[in-house]
Amino acid sequence: MPDWSTLYSEQPVEELPWFHEALDPDLERALEEWPPPGPVFLDLGTGPGTQAIELSRRGFDVIGADISRAAIEQASHRAAVEDASLAFIQDDILNSKLQGPFDAILDRGCFHIFDENDRVAYVHAVARLLPRNGLLYLKCFSSDQPGDDGPYRFSRDEIAEAFHPAFELLAADATVYHAVRRPMPQALFCVLQRR
Repeated sequence: MPDWSTLYSEQPVEELPWFHEALDPDLERALEEWPPPGPVFLDLGTGPGTQAIELSRRGFDVIGADISRAAIEQASHRAAVEDASLAFIQDDILNSKLQGPFDAILDRGCFHIFDENDRVAYVHAVARLLPRNGLLYLKCFSSDQPGDDGPYRFSRDEIAEAFHPAFELLAADATVYHAVRRPMPQALFCVLQRR
């Protein structure tokens, strides 16, 4: 995995491949079609905090978490400048100190960096943080994305298998990774419900 603190310390966040200032359009659609059972939201791997800030503007009670202290500092500064009311915390989802429960979790690029062994720990961690019927909104690289540089790629069936039996896959839509990278990578946007 990259050295996340170095990335966020040495490069403007607006130039990072996953940066997207507005609410991800796939998440925006999913919130209408698959609304969470309550207002408490975790933005997992929050990075620059843009998604967490946009969720807070829509009335959610949001915590943004990231393994990088530099990312958390930048996200907190961005929220203060934009007068957004939310909290940010440094945390490693594979060894998480978060307590929850959260009604929903957004993962817009965390799961797809983990190898097969770490994915098991990841699924266990997010399952612990969500109550029954809680939702995980997951965006990841798709198996339709050519090449092998960058994150791991997944098909709908691979996502369903990775999260079984703790989650039911409600939707897995082909899309693109809305960000600064061009061309925009092929992605899957998934909605998973905690059993």
